[in-house]
Amino acid sequence: VISSHFIRGGMEVRTIGEKEVTLRSGSDTCLITFYADFDENMVDDLFSRIPDVSIADVRVRDWNSELSPWDAPPVFGKEGFGHGAQEFLDYILESLLPELGARRYIIGGYSLAGLFSLWACYRTDAFIGCAAASPSVWFPGWDGFIQGNRMNAQRVYLSLGDRESRTRNQVVGTVADRIRLQHDVLQEQLGPENTLIEWNPGNHFVDFPERMAKAFRWTAGV
Repeated sequence: VISSHFIRGGMEVRTIGEKEVTLRSGSDTCLITFYADFDENMVDDLFSRIPDVSIADVRVRDWNSELSPWDAPPVFGKEGFGHGAQEFLDYILESLLPELGARRYIIGGYSLAGLFSLWACYRTDAFIGCAAASPSVWFPGWDGFIQGNRMNAQRVYLSLGDRESRTRNQVVGTVADRIRLQHDVLQEQLGPENTLIEWNPGNHFVDFPERMAKAFRWTAGV
């Protein structure tokens, strides 16, 4: 069942496969990204910074479960990570993309959504590009996963805040080393011209919409 209503700025909110998706029509390249209740007010801002292309922004109800590739212990507070990524990817491939009907898809996100986007591109060749802004590459077991699998996307953008590793959290504090490893692995697999790592000023929470927009603009070439 698909329902829809229109909101400001030419964007449309639709329920596709029981998930809420905010859409904007543009070119035959479509960007797939994600938002949750805590950053819903930034959706309009993000859309305004990315010109020309179509965008589908999917609401995530349970961030730590739906975007997590496998179970992992808590890193922040008491809430651990689930293993809902495969189910979420199945939804994208089986319900969302057929409904959107674009020619080319780029997937991307911020933080855990950035990690999910990278993971998805190791699992399927449905996306020509991946825009991973401040991805949670500190995730337990991630290093072994990327070294044992091949990236299917043709272009991959990575970024990190230059202060993100300056934390007392021992797991998250490894993020700068982990993203350098991710970049090295991608360069070997895709070639240096097809992957970029960019260092942004500040910690993880600085200027999220512009960091995401930069990631998508480079990956989509707009």
